[in-house]
Amino acid sequence: MKLKVFVLLIAIVSFFSCKSYKDVDSEFEQPYVVMLSMDGFRWDYPEKVKTPNLDYVEEIGVRAEASIPCFPSKTFPNHYSMATGLYPDNHGIVQNSFYATDIGKHYSVSNRESIIDPDFYFGEPIWITAEKQGVKSASYFWVGSEAPHDGLFPSYHLDYNGAVPFEKRIDGVIEWLNLPEKERPHLIMWYIQEPDGIGHELGPDHFKTGEMIVYLDSLVGVFNKKISELSISDQINVIITSDHGMGQIKKEKTVFLYDLLQKDWCVNVDGGNPVFSIDVKEEFYDTAYAILSTTNNITSWKKEEIPERLHFGKSPRVKDFVVVADSSWNLRKSSKRKAYSGGTHGYDNRNKDMHAIFYAYGPSFKKNYQHHSINNIDLYPLICEILNLKPQKVDGKLENVIEMIERKR
Repeated sequence: MKLKVFVLLIAIVSFFSCKSYKDVDSEFEQPYVVMLSMDGFRWDYPEKVKTPNLDYVEEIGVRAEASIPCFPSKTFPNHYSMATGLYPDNHGIVQNSFYATDIGKHYSVSNRESIIDPDFYFGEPIWITAEKQGVKSASYFWVGSEAPHDGLFPSYHLDYNGAVPFEKRIDGVIEWLNLPEKERPHLIMWYIQEPDGIGHELGPDHFKTGEMIVYLDSLVGVFNKKISELSISDQINVIITSDHGMGQIKKEKTVFLYDLLQKDWCVNVDGGNPVFSIDVKEEFYDTAYAILSTTNNITSWKKEEIPERLHFGKSPRVKDFVVVADSSWNLRKSSKRKAYSGGTHGYDNRNKDMHAIFYAYGPSFKKNYQHHSINNIDLYPLICEILNLKPQKVDGKLENVIEMIERKR
């Protein structure tokens, strides 16, 4: 009897010793998420021109009707919302440019000193959530990744340089994925600043904007092919999305703030076309609001009266009044600055022109699955779910996106 037990034990040991390292470790393999944001890629651009590579992603993965930005539908607030799962009210980046009264500092997308200052950023971005839980991360130009959070950065990050060719960015991401396993990031966030630039210049309906969409789609094809050639391709989940859409404007349809309010009434005027946040001197408060609230082609709110659906106005960085132009209208500070035709964004986020794309594929996603519109704050809990990370308490909700996951945990 003892001999039989001994033989059985030897057989069991031999069975496990013959299994490869990959077989033994497969259930513990950490998935990958690679998320690309193409700035200003409106939800319906793929219906305006041919995008065979995005169409292919739709076939092999998930396409949501749209990704809905937070208000204001601007670049920096929304990229940081995508990273943190928080509304701008809660993560602190309330505009592309603003004066933070709580810390007495100015923030601007063109001011390097403010970009790297951790005092401006609240919440915990997904790359820090990953790093704290032992998952290496990387950022190729994602908003907020150049500032430390709790003294931490992504394992790999680069200072923003818009001159870096998009093809080189693809190669940089692939290089990270080719690193030895112990050095390799399992979360990569990367960014392309088009079609936002050409959308602003020429508008969303211009044929050259369409040409840019075709070019960007070709880059998606190049990227997908390079991903497919990796030895770990079957472990990689790819998300392709954007921060906001783009609306058509004409210079003839412009309201100038300083034609309505005298400049010396204003203490701070934050933001840019078509949305501003304004502090005025106390003695001009009622007069200013009376003028703003009765002016055609703009909508104005007192800070405390901003609609709840916008989740905006509780931050001390939001000023006395928030003013946003009606769809297709410009709102600019002064007539001394030339009005222009083309495109812009920042409008109320129920304006569908502000909505962005969302595509995803990989082992964690269903195939050929059409999903309803999502909120971009839901990306944080979605990525945490895929990477088996414990999420922070955020505004986004996993329940809003869980149906696109292949196997619910």
